[in-house]
Amino acid sequence: MRCLWTAATGMDAQQTNMNVIANNLANANTTGFKASRANFEDLMYQTLIPPGANNSNNNQVPTGIQIGSGTTTASVEKIFSQGNFTQTGNNMDMAIQGNGFFQVQRGTQQVYTRDGSFTVNQNGNVVDADGYMLQPQITVPKTAVNISIDPSGVMTCTDSSGNVVQTSNLQLYVFPNPGGLQSIGDNYYTQTPASGNPTSDTPGGPAGSGTILQGYLEASNINVVNEMVNMIISQRAYEANSKVIKSADQMMQMANNVVS
Repeated sequence: MRCLWTAATGMDAQQTNMNVIANNLANANTTGFKASRANFEDLMYQTLIPPGANNSNNNQVPTGIQIGSGTTTASVEKIFSQGNFTQTGNNMDMAIQGNGFFQVQRGTQQVYTRDGSFTVNQNGNVVDADGYMLQPQITVPKTAVNISIDPSGVMTCTDSSGNVVQTSNLQLYVFPNPGGLQSIGDNYYTQTPASGNPTSDTPGGPAGSGTILQGYLEASNINVVNEMVNMIISQRAYEANSKVIKSADQMMQMANNVVS
């Protein structure tokens, strides 16, 4: 009963699909989160009669007989579509309108994020929500009382008299294949051989990293309605495969009764 194992692969695939959907829904309110999508492919086929073979009458068979053995998960990829922007009023919050990433120094590791929830620590360094420093490192003078960031990433710090005390330039980073980045949690990604090497770009520059919106954060790009629909489809597919197994079991039971 090949269908037992074929249906089992379908149930396993839909379980993976449901896990991906659950993670998407759990992160519907996570800043800068990007949706994941499970992709599937069919498994190998047993070819009983190859297409184009000659039958007993020496006529060419137009389709042949090929019996599949199920499905498997081919990949789970990130969808880097733009999320909506939420205005926060915090002048250190930044949203990227484009394809770029912020670079953050996490210990000895350089990581990348779309989460622009930055602040200034006790030393004046610009850091993210976990306290890791934005790269290239920017230190805000203690005399600065106002910080403005234009779309091209120029950060201007002024004192109480309105005098400019420091000007810094933010950098964004782009990858040839962002889908190849490795998610490590905490809204961070690391580069891999599949993602390619990052290219530093000035916001609004030629590499297409995008521009910066001060006082905004990028929301998750999860569409809750679509995820709920996908969940229902996955649940029904799982149920259908389980019924195949039940039906196959009943067929085996009938066969055993005939033999006995």
